[in-house]
Amino acid sequence: MGCKINWQPTAYTTFYEEIDFINLKWNNKEVIKFMELVDVNLERLSNNPLLGKQEPKYNLYCLVISKQTTLYYKYFQENSIIELFVFWNNSKNPDGLVGFL
Repeated sequence: MGCKINWQPTAYTTFYEEIDFINLKWNNKEVIKFMELVDVNLERLSNNPLLGKQEPKYNLYCLVISKQTTLYYKYFQENSIIELFVFWNNSKNPDGLVGFL
């Protein structure tokens, strides 16, 4: 059995912002692909929470979901919980991450 995954409010907000962005730039078919990609990666992450790259600057891990999107999360080994913090559009200035983390 994998780790429990908790979504922080910023994770929900940025996830839906990404969906809106994809829908505006491409179409609903691409939105569905993105959502499926997120589901697959969350399942992988649940089974292997150290899958992402450690980001010491933010004391978090990051996992590339797609070429356009990176997920930032924290893993609490003592209780096997993964906290999702933000889905980041990689075309944005990375300095903006500080406001979310």
